[in-house]
Amino acid sequence: MRAIISGGGTGGHIFPAVAIANCIKARYQDAEILFVGAEGKMEMQKVPQAGYKIIGLKIAGFQRKKLWKNISLPYKMLASRMKAKKVIKDFKPDIVVGVGGYASWATLKQAASLNIPTLLQEQNSFAGMSNKQLSTKAKTICVAYDNMQRFFDADKIVKTGNPIRKNISSIQENMHLHKAKAYSTFSLAEGKKTVLVIGGSLGARTINTAIENSLDFFIDNDIQLLWQTGKFYYNDILARTKDKLATTQNIHIHEFIFDMEQAYSVADVVISRAGALSISELCCVGKPTILIPSPNVAEDHQTKNAMALVEKNAAIMVKDSQANEKLLLELKNLLADDEKQTTLGKNILSLAIFNADELIVNEIEKIVKK
Repeated sequence: MRAIISGGGTGGHIFPAVAIANCIKARYQDAEILFVGAEGKMEMQKVPQAGYKIIGLKIAGFQRKKLWKNISLPYKMLASRMKAKKVIKDFKPDIVVGVGGYASWATLKQAASLNIPTLLQEQNSFAGMSNKQLSTKAKTICVAYDNMQRFFDADKIVKTGNPIRKNISSIQENMHLHKAKAYSTFSLAEGKKTVLVIGGSLGARTINTAIENSLDFFIDNDIQLLWQTGKFYYNDILARTKDKLATTQNIHIHEFIFDMEQAYSVADVVISRAGALSISELCCVGKPTILIPSPNVAEDHQTKNAMALVEKNAAIMVKDSQANEKLLLELKNLLADDEKQTTLGKNILSLAIFNADELIVNEIEKIVKK
């Protein structure tokens, strides 16, 4: 088995790519896997850390806000395709897998022109322009949401879900064990309602502002807050809230939470962004969730991801622009309604796909065997 996996730019693309690679290696110990990413992007560090070789292309996306930066784009696209062609000819893959991101477009375009079979993994409920273009030549398109025939040929679609971390995909089997550990890990009191707030590793300004303005609610109602601020906001938030923190044991602020399986297990309610990978994790966790989609993403796909859950009564959505006015109200109402919590938790868990990596590798095997 010789596979090229291409894409990146964000953790939402990189993690599924590495999970697919790990699953291939678990089945085929002598498999040869090469990653192709974009120079200067996150994958150039994260992929080698995961133990795989990566080659970078000089490619960038279309700049909607700084149009003058697009002058060199045609040259970068041509140069990237030429380099991708050489990489493919040298490596001689059985299959090329695209997970989204700038490099994915150049690599899969070139693979198709060389008659190398390709597979797409689309994480979001709303397909981007790049994957829509690449889908015409792809043999199979692995998706995480229903109704993706709006974007792709229905005959090519296989619903596999998004690969997520093993410690999260197995969380249901170990929920009580994780929860017992969480009380000491985060210095939480047993028996109190606990709200988990996560806005990504860098943080989410709108969510942080809304939570900071609501601290009195947690203190006055004896509700615990486990709050990941992200590294951009952590120090400023600590400085502004130190007087309030001195008066309570209920507020627990972290720059980044490493033991997410413990944090999820102890949470009664989760507040989160609506990235594709976050939602796939939250489905496996099965806790009542309030989603606040980031507005700063291509084609507003986080809102579409969130709405796919809202339409199935599996989550509550608050618009980013309304978070300051509405987040606390929605949280109060949810915490006061045990029946609603149970319904949301049950419905979001029903959408979980726990073995997405294996399902995707099944599709890769089918293509290679053909």
